[in-house]
Amino acid sequence: MNRIALLLACLAASACSHATPGASKTLAELRALGQAAACTSDQQCKTVPLGAKSCGGPESYMAYSTARVGPEKAGALAERYRKEREAENQASGLVSDCRFLMDPGAQCRAGTCQLGGKNGALAE
Repeated sequence: MNRIALLLACLAASACSHATPGASKTLAELRALGQAAACTSDQQCKTVPLGAKSCGGPESYMAYSTARVGPEKAGALAERYRKEREAENQASGLVSDCRFLMDPGAQCRAGTCQLGGKNGALAE
């Protein structure tokens, strides 16, 4: 019964992985990159997929600035976090909504990289 309650709470929140207690060190590192997303132009803003849904695809996206961090570092951290989430999903048996999330793109707004740029999608 607890697993069902957790699933319903996650579906309602639409952000299960980011609300889990004891979030990983990798996620903390990724969030730090997102907080240091200072920019002067849209060309400096990129996105990276975060996590992994149990049925495939990322749980969300994060904007970051190439002025502060290289795409290799952001990509490597995102890949490490994806693998962590896949392992957690498999171990817990948790299911997801299987909804496909398109990359919302990123753009420079008020000096910071923010989601919801290139394809007009809004950040969740």
